Amino acid sequence: MNIDLKKVKTIEAKDKKFKVDSNDFSKRCKKGASFSEFMETVPKILAGNDFRKSVDAIVSARKNKKEVVFAIGGHVIKCGLSPLIIQMIENDIITAIAMNGASAIHDSEIALFGKTSETVENGIDDGSFGMSRETGILLNDAAKEAQKTNSGFGETLGRKITEMKAKNVHLSILAAAFKKKIPATVHVAIGTDTVHMHPNADGSAIGAATFTDFRIFSDKIANLEGGVYANIGSAVIMPEIFLKAITLSNNLGFKVRKFTAITLDFEKKYRENENVVKRPTMHGGEGFYMVGQHEILLPMLTQAIIEKI
Repeated sequence: MNIDLKKVKTIEAKDKKFKVDSNDFSKRCKKGASFSEFMETVPKILAGNDFRKSVDAIVSARKNKKEVVFAIGGHVIKCGLSPLIIQMIENDIITAIAMNGASAIHDSEIALFGKTSETVENGIDDGSFGMSRETGILLNDAAKEAQKTNSGFGETLGRKITEMKAKNVHLSILAAAFKKKIPATVHVAIGTDTVHMHPNADGSAIGAATFTDFRIFSDKIANLEGGVYANIGSAVIMPEIFLKAITLSNNLGFKVRKFTAITLDFEKKYRENENVVKRPTMHGGEGFYMVGQHEILLPMLTQAIIEKI
């Protein structure tokens, strides 16, 4: 046997590099602690460190008057997190908000009825799924108006929700963005949203309205250098839109390279990782992917930002 452990060479620990340092360990919890004290219980290791860096990037971006763009999926609204998004809009933390069609539907229904998200299984069999008349009228009329006036889909929706004095307008992200005069864009894939089944749906109007929003969104992304892009809960639509907007910006000479990309979702997904966190940040940026429930992660993120902003 050629293996002789007696001949193995060892080195002193002081001469080695370790990935884990006890200085980064969590502090003990304290009863009645402040949020800042709670953050000391989060270790400065792996996702704990990514969380801190994400907060610092957003705070730094706003202090330096750089863009902080949030993109959301419908689940963010269904988890009851609209008030936090609205708070960040009102506090000048978020400078632009983007969403898929499902998010716009949920936002509108919360504003109109204070309720959203159907039991899909029951509605498929009898054909009633997604057939709320008021929802279809609001969104499809907004698309037609946006096409006619060459306005953004999100802006038009936000204005209509505001002007109609919807019962829960204070819970509408689109209305909050309209009031704050920041871009709110809605990115629709025709045929994916319930309102596309309604009798007043107009594909040309929906397409024109969402295409205008793509250009508005891309204009914001063209100015993302030094800023932050956060994708929360959109697995396909918003990661794809973001990748195209980054490419378009660089093609036109804006050279968006040094920015922070953040994804929060309850499981790791291909497009969110590749098209948000990894590919766009390869030339000087930094990307973080944190896995966890929206209803826990987003309140923590919002509070941490507010503590430091």
